[in-house]
Amino acid sequence: MYKINRNFAKFPGSYLFSTIAKKVSEYQEGHPDAKIIRLGIGDVTRPLPPTVIKAMHEAVDEMGNEATFKGYAPDLGYGFLREAIVAWDFKRLGCDISTDEVFVSDGAKSDSGSIQELFAADNRIAVTDPVYPVYIDSNVIAGRCGEYDEKKEGWTDVTYMPVTAENGFVPEFPKEHCDIIYLCLPNNPTGTTLTKQQLQDFVDYARREGSVIIYDAAYEAYISQEGICHSIYECEGARECAIEIRSFSKNAGFTGTRLGYTVIPKDIICDGMRLRDMWARRHGCKFNGAPYIIQKAGAAVYTPQGQSEVKELIDYYMGNAAIIRDGLKNAGFEVYGGVNAPYIWMKTPNGMTSWGFFDYLLAEANVVGTPGSGFGPSGEGYFRLTAFGTKENSEAALERIAAL
Repeated sequence: MYKINRNFAKFPGSYLFSTIAKKVSEYQEGHPDAKIIRLGIGDVTRPLPPTVIKAMHEAVDEMGNEATFKGYAPDLGYGFLREAIVAWDFKRLGCDISTDEVFVSDGAKSDSGSIQELFAADNRIAVTDPVYPVYIDSNVIAGRCGEYDEKKEGWTDVTYMPVTAENGFVPEFPKEHCDIIYLCLPNNPTGTTLTKQQLQDFVDYARREGSVIIYDAAYEAYISQEGICHSIYECEGARECAIEIRSFSKNAGFTGTRLGYTVIPKDIICDGMRLRDMWARRHGCKFNGAPYIIQKAGAAVYTPQGQSEVKELIDYYMGNAAIIRDGLKNAGFEVYGGVNAPYIWMKTPNGMTSWGFFDYLLAEANVVGTPGSGFGPSGEGYFRLTAFGTKENSEAALERIAAL
């Protein structure tokens, strides 16, 4: 008899957003006339930039011509895209990253879930709390997280670094040694971030402890304030301890076309092995590359016109964030985020639980958000709204919430 991976049996329920979708579907069945506004899942709603569409059309034509047809992509991704990534995302910031340290993929979620394969099962992980579920769930599947504690709503062998209003959304260092530290900045779900010095402190800590930082910079393009890093490699020593994961989904609207990349510097060496070389081996073994058409579209993002159009997208979504953030504040809610990220993190009113507020908001206002407890123990009593909807829906949702 074959054996299954019993770690799947440890999960307390379905994936967070699958649970939300099921609840909304059941409500809609019972209330078919309800006009539900969805501000829960962080999916974009604006069309792809014109420059990106043009590049895709050109690439499609190339694929129909024998002289320009492309088959499998190079393991690391096409050179034209990796060179553009290095020039714009790193060299422009003064970061020393080379093209052979960049691995193009089909999105940050895939890489965030797969990167843990580089590490032994007995490594201990530390995560900010609340946290994007994929970081923990992928480590649970690998057998790295112990058991789920129903009372604490957390995993027994995971170190949680609370990120709450009480500590100014600045996580404390783990009290015990942790081998792998996950940081998402600007943060999903809280929409908050760290200053450059606070991030430098984490890099220094990781180097002292011999830890590696998995740094998710999916929302880097939304940073608007000074003194905040756009890449962890702006910090001294980060090349020795940090892996950075990026996405085209939220800045350029690629959620439906899928493109991202991971940077692993050659300076990260453990037990005589370069993590960069290990990832290259894994990449070649398990991944056949993002499609040529999509990589051409990604390269168009880095053209002057592409950057201008991407900025328009970001300005649109951050305009929604301001509508939601300011509207909630004016209605008397305690609100965070929405300045350097397209997420608004609000305190649930009157001591309601996160899921209790979800049900209340769905039933009374027909507005869908994300319960904070779904992101970890410290998310209880909070609620996330996304600015990725339309302006009209953002305004309508605020009117409904304020009317409660």
